[in-house]
Amino acid sequence: MWLRINIIQSTMKHNRLYRIAILLVAISAWLGAEATIPSGYYDCLEGKSGQALKDAIHDLTLQHTVLSYYSLWGYFANTDCRPEDHSKVWDMYSDDTFYFRGGTRAPYGMNREHSLPKSWWYGYTEEQGFPSYTDLNHLYPSEEEANLEKNYWPLGEVSTVLFDNGVTRVGYPKSGQGGGAFKVFEPDDRYKGDFARTYFYMACTYQHYTWKYTFMLTNNYWKTLNDWSAEMLCRWARADAVSDKELARNDAVQKSQNNRNPFIDIPTLFEYIWGDRQGQVFYLSEAGMSADTTTYTGDPELITPVQDAVLDFGEVAIGKSLEYTVYIKGRGLNNPLSVQVYRDDYKMFRIPVTTVSRAVANSAEGYPLKVIYYPSAIGEHSARLLISDGGLVGSIGIELRAQCVAVPTLSPLTALNATGIEGTKYIANWTPANEEVDYYIITRSVFGADKTSLRTDAFTTEDGTVTSYAFDDRIGGETHTYYVQSYRLGYLSEPSNVIIVDDSGVTGVEANKPLQALAIDGGILVKCCEDVGDAVVYDMAGRVVRRIEHLSNDMVIELPRGFYLLKTSTSRQAWKIAVK
Repeated sequence: MWLRINIIQSTMKHNRLYRIAILLVAISAWLGAEATIPSGYYDCLEGKSGQALKDAIHDLTLQHTVLSYYSLWGYFANTDCRPEDHSKVWDMYSDDTFYFRGGTRAPYGMNREHSLPKSWWYGYTEEQGFPSYTDLNHLYPSEEEANLEKNYWPLGEVSTVLFDNGVTRVGYPKSGQGGGAFKVFEPDDRYKGDFARTYFYMACTYQHYTWKYTFMLTNNYWKTLNDWSAEMLCRWARADAVSDKELARNDAVQKSQNNRNPFIDIPTLFEYIWGDRQGQVFYLSEAGMSADTTTYTGDPELITPVQDAVLDFGEVAIGKSLEYTVYIKGRGLNNPLSVQVYRDDYKMFRIPVTTVSRAVANSAEGYPLKVIYYPSAIGEHSARLLISDGGLVGSIGIELRAQCVAVPTLSPLTALNATGIEGTKYIANWTPANEEVDYYIITRSVFGADKTSLRTDAFTTEDGTVTSYAFDDRIGGETHTYYVQSYRLGYLSEPSNVIIVDDSGVTGVEANKPLQALAIDGGILVKCCEDVGDAVVYDMAGRVVRRIEHLSNDMVIELPRGFYLLKTSTSRQAWKIAVK
């Protein structure tokens, strides 16, 4: 471990005591922010260079606890809080003030932002085997409007500003940047190093991904970052040194998902892969650390997990379970390790073994211990995972937290006509859910000019607050269809009606049922895909209040507040609707 001291130049040059006081404050601040790196954590990097060094980083950082997307706000409360007031969110996308709301609830006006956009890789969720979806090392809280403007644009330096909130700038890129993207996202100078080190981490940890968008990345190339982005990120990392914020966040992330960002702990590490020291052999001693790559002869130690790490499972619906993996890795262990769950609601949490062999725990890979939350009752639950013996002095304890909730009731959605249809682009739209949802899933099918099916794929929204999704890949002659479902805690709503988009725009609405009637302010909105004939609206006393000839799609029937029945000449079922 090393200590960096920033000496503050006092304007009161003749006040020696004042200068000493300022220096002591600076030293204290750095001491308080010093990273807590487990002994031996980076030994695997010793003596490596080039691709072997990058591969070693990949093997080290990929092996982490994959969190639940729904629990992220609970973790953000520890990783992204302001040091002067832990109730405030530290937002790197705006200077607005936001407050945590507790549990897994998002602060009003904020999103969970993938700094490296999730649309850049094929697949989006942890259920699809993509741990990057919930990796805290690149997920940050973001002000909603800035997140929307950032979109899936790459990092870059803006030449013409189209959006600027004082922290986030979006606009046309400088010459040679953008990788073909129409716009770039430029963070504030005080955060450029943060984002650079985040991207270095992602380029190593997920180097095995197939990238869908290659604005900054390359497939089948060991450096992962392309030339223009590597050059810019190296400049940013040099200009904006590792901050107290990053050091503290790195410790908090380790306590959450049991890995670290090595480019924060070792600020010059990027130089050996993309920068001025390419091809040189990396030694931990140059970073002020020591390494022991020989047979370890010291006292038994546990490298991961760390004392008082927290596994927060977030919300889980009753009848469902959620599994986390905790990697147990040590060195010099001379006996098997004992693992057990105890205290409070220990019966709600399960582990498949009670002992871990010292040989496996001492290995470079460690032992992947499965911890399963399988609740039998609704409510908040907690327990503690205890790791002991192995020759350790004392034990390591991990907090287990979770909340069991009722099975969600999800109402069917209504897909709305696509908008913004121009060239290759269009925007899929739908009505918002009536209940809380985690996110929406848009299932799209693509058909060729001869109507043969080309592909069907699914896209997820960032959260449950948005009601549209932009596409920019429709080729002339293709027909696209989409329907929407809401997702909550492992449950899906029934599919919505299906919207069709072709060269003439939106050509029709296919519904699962011939007719859907939606209550809106001041009346009823009708959705239908075929001729449903004439219609009659009755009040609850059975009196006719409206007659409509040839009911058509998107027709609005204006009605005062009350309860009504809608009956058509072609349907046996009457629709009961409450108008507000």
